[in-house]
Amino acid sequence: MTTQNQPASQPQSRWTFDPYHTQVEFAAKHLGMMTVRGNFTEIQATGDVYPDHPEASSVDVTIETASIRTHNAQRDNDLRSSNFLEVDKYPTMHFKSTKIEQTGPETYNMTGDLTIKGNTHPVTLKVLKYGEFNDPNMMGHRIAYSAETKINRKDFGITWNEVLETGGFAVADEVTITLDIELIRSEK
Repeated sequence: MTTQNQPASQPQSRWTFDPYHTQVEFAAKHLGMMTVRGNFTEIQATGDVYPDHPEASSVDVTIETASIRTHNAQRDNDLRSSNFLEVDKYPTMHFKSTKIEQTGPETYNMTGDLTIKGNTHPVTLKVLKYGEFNDPNMMGHRIAYSAETKINRKDFGITWNEVLETGGFAVADEVTITLDIELIRSEK
């Protein structure tokens, strides 16, 4: 498979995300005071990555919504319920990149379509390349990146909230999503 923007002189560069070195985390304010952080433990992702031609690169990520963890079983079950992710009805979230632009020597903007609860909206992630490593004997050829974006959870159908006595809300609308990813070059 080649992409429309793939450089004609460069062979396809298929990468697989290393599940042991890939993290998808989120953070949202609770009661307007503290930040609740969590992560997803089940992630499937692939990508065509061209370090010298980032505009030709693409990624495709699927996250199992039931794999949400916040270090509190009761809260995790609530987040899986119809109040939030409705994991029985929507077992996955999906992100597919549509455009990658280099913004600095090791920084990029990656725009793509994010789907949560059947609602798809474009998002832009700020990406930083951590580095590249090649060990043909043990670890293979690897690249590591971080990425961050902010979304309004209501745009994705996650609308439950509770008004507090102070007039504030139990859960903030803005959610920060952070990724730390390590990719391994595939032979095919």
